[in-house]
Amino acid sequence: FVHKSEVENTGGHGGYLGEVVGNAMLLALDKIPASILMLVSATLLFFLAFNISPKALLALAKPFKKEKDTDLSDLKAKEQQSSFKLNEGVPTERSEQSQDKSPRLASLKNTAKTLSESEDHEALTAASDKDWKLPPLDLLNQKQDKADAGDVQANAEIIRETLSNFNFPVEMEGANIGPRVTQYTLKPPSGVKLTKITALDNNLALDLAAHSIRIEAPIPGKRLVGVEVPNVKQATVRISSVLDSANWKNEKSPLSFVIGKDISGSPMVGDLANMPHLLVAGQTGSGKSVMINTILTSLLYRNSPSDLKLILVDPKQVELTPYNDIPHLLAPVVNEPEKCISALKWAVAEMERRLRTMADAGKRNIVEYNNLKSEEGMPYIVIVIDELSDLMMVAARDVESLIVRIAQKARACGIHLILATQRPSVDVITGLIKANVPARIAFTTTSQVDSKTIIDQGGAEKLLGQGDMLLLTSSMPKPKRVQAAFISDQETKKVTEFIKDQREPQYDEEVISQPVQIGKGGVVSDFGSSDTDDDLWRDAVQVVIEGRKASTSLLQRRLRVGYARAARLIEAMEEQGIVGPAVGSRPREVLISDISEIDGPSAGSDVYDDMPDDEA
Repeated sequence: FVHKSEVENTGGHGGYLGEVVGNAMLLALDKIPASILMLVSATLLFFLAFNISPKALLALAKPFKKEKDTDLSDLKAKEQQSSFKLNEGVPTERSEQSQDKSPRLASLKNTAKTLSESEDHEALTAASDKDWKLPPLDLLNQKQDKADAGDVQANAEIIRETLSNFNFPVEMEGANIGPRVTQYTLKPPSGVKLTKITALDNNLALDLAAHSIRIEAPIPGKRLVGVEVPNVKQATVRISSVLDSANWKNEKSPLSFVIGKDISGSPMVGDLANMPHLLVAGQTGSGKSVMINTILTSLLYRNSPSDLKLILVDPKQVELTPYNDIPHLLAPVVNEPEKCISALKWAVAEMERRLRTMADAGKRNIVEYNNLKSEEGMPYIVIVIDELSDLMMVAARDVESLIVRIAQKARACGIHLILATQRPSVDVITGLIKANVPARIAFTTTSQVDSKTIIDQGGAEKLLGQGDMLLLTSSMPKPKRVQAAFISDQETKKVTEFIKDQREPQYDEEVISQPVQIGKGGVVSDFGSSDTDDDLWRDAVQVVIEGRKASTSLLQRRLRVGYARAARLIEAMEEQGIVGPAVGSRPREVLISDISEIDGPSAGSDVYDDMPDDEA
């Protein structure tokens, strides 16, 4: 039916069907339009026959298509999007998906990772003691979690639109994806006060549906403002990831320790020798104890017992128990306040002895002295107090004076302090302690007042907890946000057991056997905090009992002493519970009615034997 025997009679169209269709098209259209229609029909029939969609054809033609945008706003948006820089400082879910799209590259990376993990990890550094083996890295968990920052491009656009609604047309520069937060950097317009931008943190948190927003304005060393947004999924920073980094391997100081990773994902390593003392504070559950474990583990990974000695104070009695019986300890882990004060008194005496020894040798610090006498070298001593507030409640004045004395003079002789507290108030972290402990770590606080107590400015109250912290040292103009490295209890136990198996501890009994007596007023009586003369002490007590009031001016008139001595006598009476505290300008209340209620002259402590006569 389709084919005819004589094709020439059909006009060359091939058959009856072709003749009908061809004649109909030629009658309706000209020859050229009819040919075009036939070509289009044949193309459509080809797509239908092989089940090819027009969308697939357009996708093939897309690389060869030159886009011509006539809308100026579209051009600006695309230019801004192309200049947006994304820095993935930690492994992310997004990067994992991109690796799946390139199986060859992913397989090569996985092969390299398998080879590196199959190798035996040896100690990262060599100990000065040839008989000592430093812990290997494979004792630690090396699993790395991945962070999820969410839709970074969408968040950047929300930030730009929110600030634009408040008449701040900003230019988004990029984003740094860290383990806990993502920092979006933007360039503010000229002539705008940065305080107006920082005041919009709650508005940004609302638009981004974020728990808390922190704005850093400006970023130190850059003409940019940083908006820190919490990640959808956080990445745990393992201590092993920092110990295996180039930052740690390039650090040669024996007192270097792991801190964590900053906002851009770069490993952070601190040096206790340069700090030279450290204060760690924050509310319960914010990560202080984990940070203490991280610091101690870092020091154990770098030092043998011949290079480093530790004094650990743990009033909680449960935080530092894994470190009991390690050979680095000068004494068992201290739990009682009396033994802690004894250890601090011993440290002061050891500091004075070391300073005299270095002065006789003509050396200015412990490094020069150890280089001169390597066989008789002095080990570094690190004193860790896990809860300072517990000691301040028992003996505030003496603990403060001992800490300040060590902090002022002990750096040169290699004695360093690490103080931690969960109650960052002014009666625990006093002005003298803050002035002499410049390096501070602030974890999450309950209020801005506590944040100012630790780092002299707000910001810690906006942290997310679980290791999220602000680090401030004397070399930093502003606090730096860091995610603290995490070490589990199992990892700590593995490291300490590896160390305990090598050597037995050798304790120094003098560390916790210094003469200490806790007085009624919360001071150490025989430390010399109230230097009163026996006869003068009883006379002063008799004066206040007879007058039923206590004041410095009263003792000055009745005993004919100077103001300084009278004031110390009044303070000594308050410490012994004889008089009450000062209440404004009114005289102090006398709490006893007869001098026989005190335990003789010794109740006031030692004697003013060495006081100059002119002061009396």
